[in-house]
Amino acid sequence: MQDRYQYEYAVIRFVPLVEREEFLNIGVVLYCKEQRFLEAAFTLDEKRLNIFSPSLDIQDIENHLRSFEKICIGGPDGGPIGVLPIADRFRWLTATRSTVLQCSKVHIGFCKKPGETLLRLHKQLVL
Repeated sequence: MQDRYQYEYAVIRFVPLVEREEFLNIGVVLYCKEQRFLEAAFTLDEKRLNIFSPSLDIQDIENHLRSFEKICIGGPDGGPIGVLPIADRFRWLTATRSTVLQCSKVHIGFCKKPGETLLRLHKQLVL
């Protein structure tokens, strides 16, 4: 049995003014093909977000992030993207876009437990 699995991840970023290219890391999405694992973890620190963007609608950002979660889980609750194969869902979530929620480039690594790795990356890159 293989004891380490390749995973891919991207950092979820809040970009209030796309044209300024400034961002705040707010989450991580991680995909591990061998473990059929796709999850996102995020933290919305309202104080930090409001300093960064005073006119921000926190509830709107949270709703978009909940959509990330639904797509990760898969199924009809994730809309048309939620019913795609797991790899396609990850690629869709991490595709380049010009919106207030963007993902970094995809990075790879090896882990024993994808869930623990997601939490470690979240703590390291977001908190």
